[in-house]
Amino acid sequence: MTVVAVLADPPRPGLALPDLAETTPLSGADAAELYAAVLKDTFRAVERSGGDLLVNFRPDDLLPDEHVTDTASEAQLRALAGEALDDVTDARFERQVGSTLSARAGNTATHLLREEGVDSVALTRGTAPLLTRTVIDSAAMKLRGNQTVLGPSTRGRTYYAGFTAPVDYEAALEGPELETLVDRANDAGHRVEFLPMQVGVETAADLRDLLPVLWGRIETERVVPEHTATFVHEHGLRVRDGAVVLDG
Repeated sequence: MTVVAVLADPPRPGLALPDLAETTPLSGADAAELYAAVLKDTFRAVERSGGDLLVNFRPDDLLPDEHVTDTASEAQLRALAGEALDDVTDARFERQVGSTLSARAGNTATHLLREEGVDSVALTRGTAPLLTRTVIDSAAMKLRGNQTVLGPSTRGRTYYAGFTAPVDYEAALEGPELETLVDRANDAGHRVEFLPMQVGVETAADLRDLLPVLWGRIETERVVPEHTATFVHEHGLRVRDGAVVLDG
């Protein structure tokens, strides 16, 4: 069984998806609300899969001072998970350790694989709303025959990185992380397999890629990530003439 670690920040304005507030009509509060919606869909997808959910949260002492509030990061994310999950007591919450995202992700994966002896661990940022139960279970199957399974995203990123043994994670999530992780996996002697490409929502370009797909699924009554689709529908978030607009 794969432990799926969602690398989660508290959904606070200015901290969550800051690029969207600068490059789209969404405000900082809107961007935080969208991030919370995608996180909830991610939590639910993991809960419904055969994996174990680990909410790996960035604690307040690792947040920029301007984003520390009276509500603890863990408490805010526990409340968010409580809104998304059928049984939040089945979810595990652990603080991240490390000064960079790569260090925090690497510490989590290495600890689970070496210290806790789990069969496999997957890392996801929780920003890919089309990461479904089916995709998570497909990745778990691939991890039975491969030591590394990667889900490519746009701009050389990944939305999913699964391992049955650690690799060198130093600076692995900086720059073209997909290529870096492949190189590190090869260095460790891993067999590498891939998942279908998906969009991770961090920038205006990401929204331009995601929104037509999401609206197409809404309009044809296909399965959609509930919380993300609700946010998009309520805000009238669309792509018009190549730009993200609020068409409400």
